[in-house]
Amino acid sequence: MSQNDPLFVSQSNRKGVYHFLLIALVIVFLPRIIMFFSEKEDFDISSSEIIQLKDKQKWKKKSFYQQSYNSKKKKYLRPISKFDPNQYTINDWLKLGLSQKQASVVLKFCARGIYSNDQLKKIFVIPDELYLKIKDSTFYPIKKENKFEQIVPIENVRKKVIVELNSASQEELEQIPGIGPFFAKNILKYRDRLGGFISKEQLMEVWKMDITKYEEIEAFVEVNKALIKRININDALAEDFKQHPYLDWNIANSLVKIRNKKTKFKSVEEIKESVLIDEELFDKIKHYLTL
Repeated sequence: MSQNDPLFVSQSNRKGVYHFLLIALVIVFLPRIIMFFSEKEDFDISSSEIIQLKDKQKWKKKSFYQQSYNSKKKKYLRPISKFDPNQYTINDWLKLGLSQKQASVVLKFCARGIYSNDQLKKIFVIPDELYLKIKDSTFYPIKKENKFEQIVPIENVRKKVIVELNSASQEELEQIPGIGPFFAKNILKYRDRLGGFISKEQLMEVWKMDITKYEEIEAFVEVNKALIKRININDALAEDFKQHPYLDWNIANSLVKIRNKKTKFKSVEEIKESVLIDEELFDKIKHYLTL
């Protein structure tokens, strides 16, 4: 090939190309050759070591949930001395184990005066466990009777109406002094969500109901617990549990998962295996559950 040919490559240029290709090949393959002949680290693990690791992880997981459960479980204390519930402050109730909200409700009831353990027990926010711890340490003032009762003209005396909360219609609720269409509808809505009232004090949970309104109507209502609608915990779906005002979606899901592992619940108390259900919540919800 003549030097005037455009495709002509001189011998020196060809040598340069060969050298370039050789260097490129060395750069590409040298690291692979080094890695191939390098000593390999043994990452093998025995089957017994795998089992130990799995058991360790399971123990950590179980320990975490057990700690969560213990932290959720309420601990109620006995009073250090005899006491008059009417004189207890919010801090005194907190020391016994009530929450801020529970203690506030108790103070509202005590503000009008309570004079027996029967009245104390009817305060729905006091759990049975705490009541049993304090009932033998209480004392009460003697209730003073008003000797100068106001004489009311007979034409102004209104016939006392007693309404059963779990069967009453809106019209019957509106017969209660102080209850109009607004509160009657709210009571019915909450009754349907609950499945019925187990105590008339639960009226305090109705939207817009306060202690003043409750005191105005409590003498006109009664409760028949036999009319409560209960949730079958072995048949209910998560959506069914969630409809109840005392339960949320997370609790509903946890109950279904626990039931699936067990096939079915053998007692209502088994729902306490959920770390999301403490003693306080169980005391509230147990009346609405069945097998």
